Amino acid sequence: MRRLILFRHAKSDWSSEGVEDKDRPLNGRGRRVAGPMGAWLVGRGYRPDIVLCSTAKRARSTWELARVALTPAPKAQYDDELYMASASILLDKVKGVPAETQSVMIVGHNPGLEDFVKLVAPRGDPEARRALAEKFPTAAIAVVDFPFDDWSLAKAGAGALDRFVTPKALGIGEA
Repeated sequence: MRRLILFRHAKSDWSSEGVEDKDRPLNGRGRRVAGPMGAWLVGRGYRPDIVLCSTAKRARSTWELARVALTPAPKAQYDDELYMASASILLDKVKGVPAETQSVMIVGHNPGLEDFVKLVAPRGDPEARRALAEKFPTAAIAVVDFPFDDWSLAKAGAGALDRFVTPKALGIGEA
C-alpha cells in the first residue's frame, strides 16, 4: 500500500497591493493553523517520507510551519510545476515518485488538489467524501491510500480517500 497526503496551503494575505500571486505570504490565521495541522498529521501517524511542495511563498511557509511537528522532518523537494498545478500534472508528479517511497505529501493549491483527489480517489470513507464534496478549504488535508507498491501505477480511480480534515473541523479557526 502507498499513501498520499495532500495539504492545501494555509490562508494567504491579500492585503498588500502589487504583490505577485506567487509571492503572497500567509496571513495571521494561516500562520496560526499550519503548525497544528502538522501536529494533527503526527497524531494520526501520517508521516510522509518525502514532501513535494509548490514554490509559492504561501505553500513553502505552510510546510515550514507544519514540519516542526514532524521530527525528524522529511526531505522537501520544491517544484515550480506544483504552483497552481492541474490534476493531470499532479498525477504525473505522483507517478514519478520512487517506488520504494511509502508515503508522499504534496503541499499545493486549489483547484488542482481538489480535482486531483476527485480524479484518483472516487471511493473511500463516506464522511470524508461528503466533507470534500463541500469544499477543500485552505490548510485542509486529504489522505488517499493506494493498493499498489509502485507509484508509477497511479491512475484515475486507483485510490481511496481515507481522511479529509479541515482546521475548522479541528476547532482551530480556518474557514
